[in-house]
Amino acid sequence: MRTILAGLAVGLALCSAVAGAALAAEPSPELIAYGKTLVEAGDCAGCHTADPAKPFAGGKRIDMPFGAIYAPNLTPDRDTGIGAWADADFTRALRYGVAPDDSNYYPAFPYPYFTKMTKDDTLAIRAYLGTLAPVVSRNKPPELRWPFGYRGLMRIWNAMYFKPGLFEPDQSQSAAWNRGGYLVTGLGHCGACHTPKNYFGADKQAQAFAGNEIGGWYAPRLDGAPRTGLKSWSVEDIAEYLQSGRNAKSHADGLMAEVIVNSTSKMSDADARAIAVYLKGLPPARRETIVTPPDDAEMKAGQAVYAKLCIACHEADGTGAPRIYPPLPANALLQSVNPSSTLRIILDGALTVTTPRAPNTGEMPAYAKQLSDGEIAAVTNYIRNSWGNSGPLVTPAQVAKARKQP
Repeated sequence: MRTILAGLAVGLALCSAVAGAALAAEPSPELIAYGKTLVEAGDCAGCHTADPAKPFAGGKRIDMPFGAIYAPNLTPDRDTGIGAWADADFTRALRYGVAPDDSNYYPAFPYPYFTKMTKDDTLAIRAYLGTLAPVVSRNKPPELRWPFGYRGLMRIWNAMYFKPGLFEPDQSQSAAWNRGGYLVTGLGHCGACHTPKNYFGADKQAQAFAGNEIGGWYAPRLDGAPRTGLKSWSVEDIAEYLQSGRNAKSHADGLMAEVIVNSTSKMSDADARAIAVYLKGLPPARRETIVTPPDDAEMKAGQAVYAKLCIACHEADGTGAPRIYPPLPANALLQSVNPSSTLRIILDGALTVTTPRAPNTGEMPAYAKQLSDGEIAAVTNYIRNSWGNSGPLVTPAQVAKARKQP
């Protein structure tokens, strides 16, 4: 009997210990809430949600110069999601781009940026994702041109272009600057869109944040370039833009509008300002293009189109109605070396992004059917080179190419 009782006591003690360990392993509400803020800051839903009714279930197509991949399922489904992953698997995937089966991810998954994240932050993200409803959604194979479909090539790519390592704070800078650097160069992966890429899709590090074409849009310069960068923007201007999608300088549209709605508009005031502080400290990564102004005939043709279709909202002097209709003078995106975003807006129209801080809307009609390629080129050249602006010449051929963008 004593042996039985002793065995029972040991069994109960073991059960109690196991139960206690299980309870201890449960993430706290505070950790889950913090993980949610990190997921929003990283705009994870932006890539990993194809069906809004199934958030984070993957399946969204991501086009690249080499073909396309499909974002995987991040819900805690054990068969098709990440429910069966260990914490170490999740951290290794985020920080090193390696899947649990030891295969390599493609850098469209921004592990070259996420590598700067702390292990604690990766586990906070996992804690939040673990609270999502499991969704059965099998991951789709990539559709890449030969030879880019061979994942083994990623080992060579990583050896050449991937530098793992945590974000290193600069002790000579403020806490806000360092927090902003952590978000911009790490979790927020801003350079994934705003940094030019080489032939193999790797960042041109010497031109960090100097602008890049992506998905038919142009992600403009985030450095301190006077005309096409953020030199004329204040910290307050940048923070307002991130949180509301507009400011006295510009309005967001296209891919950046999605980022603002899904990510930056949900950030705390402190984090938005930290990003602004960091960006304001970036020197120009490269010289701005010297522009040859359009000839008089081109400017007159553009002015005629502007007077007929644009002046009612944007005014004769281009000042518009800031935060309703964006101003055109000194507009950095408008003067960018690459006119893709301007052409997309003129061709397709635009609807001002709405956020809790700026719920009022503004709308610009599409002119793709109303104007010829030559007329769109002319009015683009006019607004890019009036009121002190200076932007490279846009040709009808560029407009024709932009029309073919999906």
